[in-house]
Amino acid sequence: MDAATVGELLKQSKDRFANEKDIEVDFAGVTDGDSAGLALLIEWLRVAKESGSKLQFANVPGQITALARISEVDDLLFPATAAATAPAA
Repeated sequence: MDAATVGELLKQSKDRFANEKDIEVDFAGVTDGDSAGLALLIEWLRVAKESGSKLQFANVPGQITALARISEVDDLLFPATAAATAPAA
C-alpha cells in the first residue's frame, strides 16, 4: 500500500463502504505500506463514519502500524488496543 496503489483502492472502497454497516479490512496479504497507506486508512475511517459504517482493521502491516504510532493516530486506527494499553487514570 503506497502512493501507486492507494488512489485505486480508495475509489473501489467508497461504494462498498456506503453499502455495508460493519466492515473489517484484513491486510493479511499486504506486506508493505508507507505514509500513503496510513493516509488511506485514515480516509477510510472518515468515509465509513460519514456513511454510518463501523470500520475495523486487521493484520495491518507493521510499517503502517509504526507510522500510526509515531504520528500518534494509532488510537484512531486501533481504538480497542489503545484503550487496553492506556494508563489508568
